[in-house]
Amino acid sequence: MPRLPADSPLNRRQFLGSSAKNAAGVAAGVVSLSAAAAIAHGNLEKIRLGVIGIRNQGKELATSFASLPGASVTTVCDVDDSLFPAVVKSVEQLQGTAPSTERDFRRLLDNPEIDAVVIATPDHWHAVMTILACQAGKHVYVETPASHTIDEGTRMIAAARQYDRVVQSGLQQRSGAHFQSAIDYVRSGKLGRVRLAKAWTAHLRKSIGHKADCIAPQGVDYDLWQGPAPLKNFNPNRFHHNWHWNWDYGSGELGNWGVHMLDIARWGLEVTYPTQVSALGGQHYFDDDQQTPDTLLANYTFAGKTIAWEHRLWSHQGIEGRSTAVAFHGDQGTLIVDRGGWKVYGQSESATSDSSNCATPHHQNFLDSIRTRSRPTADIEIGHISTTLCHLGNIAYRVGRTVQFDPQMQQFVRDPVADVLLARDYRSPWSLPLV
Repeated sequence: MPRLPADSPLNRRQFLGSSAKNAAGVAAGVVSLSAAAAIAHGNLEKIRLGVIGIRNQGKELATSFASLPGASVTTVCDVDDSLFPAVVKSVEQLQGTAPSTERDFRRLLDNPEIDAVVIATPDHWHAVMTILACQAGKHVYVETPASHTIDEGTRMIAAARQYDRVVQSGLQQRSGAHFQSAIDYVRSGKLGRVRLAKAWTAHLRKSIGHKADCIAPQGVDYDLWQGPAPLKNFNPNRFHHNWHWNWDYGSGELGNWGVHMLDIARWGLEVTYPTQVSALGGQHYFDDDQQTPDTLLANYTFAGKTIAWEHRLWSHQGIEGRSTAVAFHGDQGTLIVDRGGWKVYGQSESATSDSSNCATPHHQNFLDSIRTRSRPTADIEIGHISTTLCHLGNIAYRVGRTVQFDPQMQQFVRDPVADVLLARDYRSPWSLPLV
């Protein structure tokens, strides 16, 4: 379809929706190839993206989307001015045009020239930004874990559905060919009865030490960075990356690596929410400012099935010789999968698979889903369920006992103390938008 003039009665957003309806039902891979060909001939509009949060993962997302023929990264946004030069340069080298820069994400939501936003901020911002983006008519790619609380996740699903937006969670392994073939093998029956999955990460992290409060670096809007979180003085151990280990902003290693591995475990076992969760661990190794546990064992009980999680952030030796992986245990064999591939053990002829690209297909799937208006590979509901496992493990750890969870009510069974941790307070003027 030729490019529409700006004053056409069929505006750009209607055009994208019309293209989506025409393409509905087409396989994602076919959409990707046809879209690339159409763009090459100038016959298909690129989806214009704004990336919010451009340090580390956000920079990778910006450059990945900029390299795809169906996307144009038009704006990058961050509260830290020092991050702009490198990201702008990288994006410009890939797509030929430099993105504009913004400090306040609300300017992206108000910009009618942006079709979708990519959110790679600390966890405590994910839900507020996602819901506001849906209300502003934007599609959303939101990094993992999807939310900072279970209550936020349910609101994010409601927003995606009510405003008919595509919301993809950053569970990129769902788009990896070797993860998909591993799940197919687990479900094929070749492992026999599979009732137990184990997921883990074991590696040696560096201590963050103890640091005093100080003045925020020049060029950082620290008030906006804190947003809905409690107001506190600046501290480097609560800022770049180290926010992962503070309950006000992150969810520890369960939300960092755990969400990816637990997602694969429950995908293979074909389970959703657990009904019982226990967790034991603590800050056993590091003497520093981290609040989240450096050692944790968590068990998730489903109907006739169990998922076990373990993380050790002070160890060189991983389980089964792999630092971060998932093992599916059947009575006729065990399959172990990680980002390097998968292998079956305990059978005369062990099946194997090499690794595959997960990120690029996942980002392409987001673009394809916008065009077809179909649910993406890791729709926000999938992201919410897997993120909920992380929150439940953390809550069981924090209350110090086994908890019973009611999936229908999305709350604990006769446990008001644990129920308090299902949601959180928001610092004025921020609040969780009503849907």
